[in-house]
Amino acid sequence: MNEDFKYKYLMDIDSPYDLRKLPESAMEQVASEVREYMIDTITKVGGHFGAGLGIVELTVALHYVFNTPEDKIVFDVGHQGYPHKILTGRRDLLHTIRQYGGLSGFLKISESEYDAFGAGHASTSISAALGLATSRDLQGKKNKVIAVIGDGAMTGGLAYEAMNNCGVQKRDMIVILNDNNISIEPNVSAFSNYFSEFYASNAINMFRERLWNISGKMDQFGDRLRKVAARLEDGVKAIITPGVLFETLGFNYFGPINGNNTRKLLKILRQIKDLKGPIFLHIMTQKGKGYAPAENDIYNFHAIGKIDKLTGKSLAKQPTVPTPQNYSSVFGNAMNEICKMNNNVVGITAAMGDGTGLIKIEKDFPDRYFDVGIAEGHAVTFSAGLAVDGTIPVVAIYSSFLQRAFDHLVHDVALQNLHVIFALDRAGLVGADGATHHGVLDICYLRSVQGLVFMAPRNENELRNMLYSAVFSYTKGPVAIRYPRGNGEGLPLEPMKSLPLGKSELLKEGSDIAIISLGTMCKSALKAAETLENEGISVEVIDPKFVKPLDTEMLNSICKRFNLIVTVEDGQKMGGFGSAVAEYLMESGNNQTRVEILGIPDKFINHGTQEELMHQLELDDIGIAKSIRKLLKK
Repeated sequence: MNEDFKYKYLMDIDSPYDLRKLPESAMEQVASEVREYMIDTITKVGGHFGAGLGIVELTVALHYVFNTPEDKIVFDVGHQGYPHKILTGRRDLLHTIRQYGGLSGFLKISESEYDAFGAGHASTSISAALGLATSRDLQGKKNKVIAVIGDGAMTGGLAYEAMNNCGVQKRDMIVILNDNNISIEPNVSAFSNYFSEFYASNAINMFRERLWNISGKMDQFGDRLRKVAARLEDGVKAIITPGVLFETLGFNYFGPINGNNTRKLLKILRQIKDLKGPIFLHIMTQKGKGYAPAENDIYNFHAIGKIDKLTGKSLAKQPTVPTPQNYSSVFGNAMNEICKMNNNVVGITAAMGDGTGLIKIEKDFPDRYFDVGIAEGHAVTFSAGLAVDGTIPVVAIYSSFLQRAFDHLVHDVALQNLHVIFALDRAGLVGADGATHHGVLDICYLRSVQGLVFMAPRNENELRNMLYSAVFSYTKGPVAIRYPRGNGEGLPLEPMKSLPLGKSELLKEGSDIAIISLGTMCKSALKAAETLENEGISVEVIDPKFVKPLDTEMLNSICKRFNLIVTVEDGQKMGGFGSAVAEYLMESGNNQTRVEILGIPDKFINHGTQEELMHQLELDDIGIAKSIRKLLKK
C-alpha cells in the first residue's frame, strides 16, 4: 500500500452495510480512498484500469443509496467492476485479480452475492436487469433493479432491443449510462444538471401527477390541458437534453450530469430511486480519473500490466532477444499486403481493430476499414451484403465473440454460399480473461456449418499462407481461420503462397503411435514426441492444417500403420476436431484403429496464464507425453 496515503474509512468497509453506516458527508472521502486503493493495487499486479477509475463515485453512490444485495446492480462487461469488488468484501483479494485461483476480472455470480449477473461480453446489462425486474414483479418483491452500461456497450444492438422492451413492459427499473467519451461545455452541463434535478424532484413529479389527476376529471378541456402539458414538457426536454431517443423508447430521461461528483450523484439517485416506470440516467465520467497517466492515455490504460505507479511506465522485463510478433500483428500485416494486391478486399472489426491487428489497414486503406462497434451480428450480415456484390470481406473477430453472431453466419453467409473470410483471433485458452473469453467452442460450432472451409495454422507463416489462400484460392463459400492469443515462433516471414485445399503435413515420422495435432498445438506435440523418443517410443506427428475438409487420404494411410491415433486440440473435446476424426473412421468402417482425443473437457475453464491452464489440463508437452504413456500401458 501507499504508506503516504491515510485510509480513514476503507479498511473498515467489508460490505455495503458498513458503507451505509457512515455519514453521507464521508462519501467523497470514501471514493477517494477506493480510487487510491485501486491505483495502488492494480499498478502492482495489472488488470483493467481506466474504466474502473472513472466509475468510482457512481459505485460508492449506488451502494450507499440502494440496499444491495437485495437491490440488484447489473454491471455491463465488468471492466468497470473493480470498485464494486473493493466495496463488496473482496478488497483484500484484489491483488489476486485475473490470476490463477484468484478473483475473476469480471462479474461472477458464484464469486459474490453482490454480483447480480455475470458480465463478460458487452451490451447485456439492460436485458438482464429487465429479466430481474420482471421476476421481482412476478414474485411480488419490492427490490430495486439498476443496470449500469458503458457508452461503448451502447453500440451493441442488444442494448436497444432491451430498451425497446423496457418501454413496452414499463417496469420499475433504472438504466445508468456511464458515458466517458463525450465532453460537454461547463455551462451546458450545469444547465442540464439543474434541469435534471429540477425535473426529478418530488415537487415536480407531484405537480405532474396532480395535473394529470385533475385534468382527467375535466372532459374536453382536460384532454387539451394534458396534450399541451405533454407537448410543453417534451419540447423543453428536446431542446436542452440529448435524451429524446430514450424518451421515445419509453424511458424517463435525466441528464447528463457529472458522474464524478459524489454529492450530485447521491442527490439524483435519491430523487429517481422511487420513480415509477423505466428511468434512464445519463452520467458523464472521465476514464482514468485520478491517475494522470491514465487520464492522458485512455486507450493504453484501459488495461495494464505491472507498472511504476509514479510514472505509469511498464515494469515488464525487457527481453534480451527480439520478441516474436504476436499472431494478431502477423495477421494485420498480412492483411495490409493482401489489400495492396487486391482492391476488392476489405477489413471489418466489431470494436476490436487494434486487438485483432486489423487497424493496420486503416492508415493505408481508410476506405476499406470498417469498425462497426460492439455489434458482431451486424458485422457478419454487413459482410454478407458486401460479398453479394463482389467485395471480399475479412471479418476479424475474437473467437468467443463470434459465438454471438452464429445465426448470422449460418443464414446470411453460409446458406447463400458467400465468400466471407473469418479471422478468429484469441482461439483456444486466452489466459487472464478466463471463461468468458476462452475461444474453445469455435471448432465445435463452425465445423457443423455446411460448405465452410476451416483452417488452423501452427506458426506465423502458415497463418499468412492460410489468409492468402482464403482470399485468392478458396473463393466459394465462407472460410474461417483460427489462431491463438500470443506470440508466434519468431520465424522469418516468407512470401505468401496458396495451400492445397484439405491437405495435411507430416512433421515427424514414427512407428508406434500417431499424433494429429491441430494448429499451434503442434509445438507441444513435437516436444512430447521428442521426450517419448528418448524413452524408446516412436511417435509420428502430423499437422492436419484443416478442420474442414479433413484430409481423408492421410487418415486412411495412418490407419493402415497404427492401432492408436491421438488427436490434440486447444478446443472443446465434445464435437471438436478429434470428434471429426473419430466420426470419419466410424463412417469408413475402420474398427481396428483407436482414437484418443486430448482437448478441453466438458466444463468452463477459469482464468490463469495460458501456461498454467495448459498444464492443469495436461495439454502441454508434459501432459501429452503423460497421456500417451498411460494409453500405451493399457
